[in-house]
Amino acid sequence: MANNNEKLFSEFQAPTTEEWLAKIEVDLKGADFQKKMVWRTNEGFNVQPFYRREDLKDLKAVNSLPGEFPFVRGNKTDNNLWFVRQNINVEDAKSANEKALDILNKGVDSLGFKIPGNQISKAFIADLLKDILPQYVELNFTTCQRHSVELAQILVEYFKEQNYPLAELKGNINFDPIGKILSKGKDVSAVLAFGKQLIEALAELPGYKCINVNTALLNNSGAYIYQELGYALAWGAEYMNILTEAGVDATEAAKRIKFNMGVSDNYFMEIAKFRAARLLWAQIVKQYEPKCDCACQMHVCAYTSEYNQTLFDSYVNLLRSQTEAMSAAIANVDSIVVTPFDTPYEQPTDFAERIARNQQLLLKEEAHFDKLVDVAGGSYTIEHLTDAIAQEGWKLFLATEEAGGFLSEALNGNIQNAINESNKKRHADAAKRKEFILGTNQFPNFNEKSEGKQPLATQCKHCCDTEATAIPSLCTDRMASDFEALRLSTEAAKKQPIAFMLTIGNLAMRQARAQFSCNFLATAGYKVIDNLGFQTVEEGVDAALAADADIVVICSSDDEYATYAIPAFQYLNGRAMYVVAGAPACSEDLKAAGIENFINVKSNQLETLRAYNAKLGI
Repeated sequence: MANNNEKLFSEFQAPTTEEWLAKIEVDLKGADFQKKMVWRTNEGFNVQPFYRREDLKDLKAVNSLPGEFPFVRGNKTDNNLWFVRQNINVEDAKSANEKALDILNKGVDSLGFKIPGNQISKAFIADLLKDILPQYVELNFTTCQRHSVELAQILVEYFKEQNYPLAELKGNINFDPIGKILSKGKDVSAVLAFGKQLIEALAELPGYKCINVNTALLNNSGAYIYQELGYALAWGAEYMNILTEAGVDATEAAKRIKFNMGVSDNYFMEIAKFRAARLLWAQIVKQYEPKCDCACQMHVCAYTSEYNQTLFDSYVNLLRSQTEAMSAAIANVDSIVVTPFDTPYEQPTDFAERIARNQQLLLKEEAHFDKLVDVAGGSYTIEHLTDAIAQEGWKLFLATEEAGGFLSEALNGNIQNAINESNKKRHADAAKRKEFILGTNQFPNFNEKSEGKQPLATQCKHCCDTEATAIPSLCTDRMASDFEALRLSTEAAKKQPIAFMLTIGNLAMRQARAQFSCNFLATAGYKVIDNLGFQTVEEGVDAALAADADIVVICSSDDEYATYAIPAFQYLNGRAMYVVAGAPACSEDLKAAGIENFINVKSNQLETLRAYNAKLGI
């Protein structure tokens, strides 16, 4: 019988870090290791191509267990169950109730109701919650901030009348005046005084949260991951200060706070973000000296992002939201909302909502993500990323505190301005294809039409809106919105522009450049025509004109452009726009001959295509 204490593969000597690096250097064949292998994140730190146990020797949090302070490994100890949540916009209580009962039978165990504040009443809530058993379902409510206390009082009274076990009920009332300051640019800070009353109204519902930190707003406005993390901490700390100064016990205040956070498609970084958030929030709450460590737990509902969703090739949104939901599940969040794939251009259909539910059910029922606690724990890469993103988030938290706190910074517009600058930079990076949007600025569907789809305006009316102020608000323009506007304008033109690939010369180079050019130009909605190759430039130009081409793109090798580019340009003689694919050494000679248009990997794709549309009269 084998010795159970025998170490597997003990006959193999473990290579050192130096040996790994030496092997990589050989494989790189002289290429720069830092440029080829080290990833510089938007969060301000480098990620190495590999990590080893020795890289974690100074990280204290890796020695904690699930369910233990500082909760980096999650609040759960027996499993990784999370609530599958779907939100419902309530216009009619009975219709919303009918829909809620239907989706509860289809895998949902958490409901989110968005209720107009002027409709709240005992009868309305009774109709809305009819036949829903709250001891088995998490119930979440969003309404006008000024009506939150009234809603809480009605809910408690309703649950009592129905004889529901109050101590077992779980749910949330989304009270977050600071979020309104950020999203609407209006000073509703006076409403913060209702926070204490709201907690008192829910005293008999210990499982209900009611003070919310909605950093999904930041995520949907283009915030970088470290910004969402750092501002989440400062936002939550602001609420802790407001509540404790109002006389709310610190333990009670902490237990009533809920974080609604976004999750982007940066897979490993998002896993690390949630783990770092729990770690740092536990440390913050600890400073208030709560009566128990359980008050230091962070409770998170994760929303898959709207920021990276697209109108064109919208089924790709399913791929994005699936990896996002995976990140959130692996990171041990408490509940997840998967944003339906058609959200950018319509109120989600029943089909889109069903797919969104099933995305989570697949993770549970087929991938069994709900069975293991902290499956990411012990991964050298994840543990390193958790520590690195925690450090960057903590720096931003401290900077916000030193500037006067999150509320002060929001009222001054500094939070909004910082996020809007990130959004602006990400749009600029997308324009240059430094950030890829699959199906939009990279590998577009050549034959897709909008078929009447238009981006939905993000409009929401609130009965608690006050007079407008000079406070900036968050910009929620999706990253793909500029490209979508470009493509929609092309569709509206009298004629769809045709881009013809004049492929000639070196086979490998002409094919590569034709493929690049087709993807580049199809992004604007142009019809692209690729070709196998031509023997002469005259043959290629004649074929392009026969195809009624508006743009002729010569695709060849750098060396051969000196031979082919100018003759093709002269033979075309202005009968169509002429473009050279690449940045050949002879570019200056080509420009001297009158050639103006070049496209290559360094081109600003968005600005280039806008200029082409202008030349085409679009």
